[in-house]
Amino acid sequence: MPVTRGIDHVGVTVPDLDAATDFLVRALDAQVLYDTLPRGQGPKGGPETTARLGVPEGTEEVAIRMLRLPGGPGVELFEFRGPRQREPALPCDVGWQHLALYVDDVPAACAAVRAAGGTVLAEPQPLPGPESAPRNVFTYCRTPWGSTIELLSHPDPMPYEQRTELRRWRPGDGFRH
Repeated sequence: MPVTRGIDHVGVTVPDLDAATDFLVRALDAQVLYDTLPRGQGPKGGPETTARLGVPEGTEEVAIRMLRLPGGPGVELFEFRGPRQREPALPCDVGWQHLALYVDDVPAACAAVRAAGGTVLAEPQPLPGPESAPRNVFTYCRTPWGSTIELLSHPDPMPYEQRTELRRWRPGDGFRH
């Protein structure tokens, strides 16, 4: 049986690759690694793109960029052009609907999101129920293009930990089965 080691990257489709890059760099301290498809070499489309990505015919990849979050996975940004594009998913929509990022200081991260043009939906609040502890907090934010990001920190032990030896990931954790 293969062993899953963690999240390598998260793919996000954005309306403007450069504006999204600017937001992620300013708000989340992301670093640009490379452009898989530089804007000047696109667009890329056709039957191979349709089959590989399962997108409608006529869809073109305009540009693709890989960024790295500090201490975490990559964020792969895609800019597409084509016959179908929906609004960003909300937490009530079916499918992958938010990216949760562990931060050391949730209020400071909220300030960075605001300064970079994002929106903080509510002030940080305690994590609920099996995650609750004095310093365990979270909040949801929206990027300038409407995607949802959760900012959270859970440095204190959680109540669920009294019932199992399994633990949620925290920065600095090594790989555990």
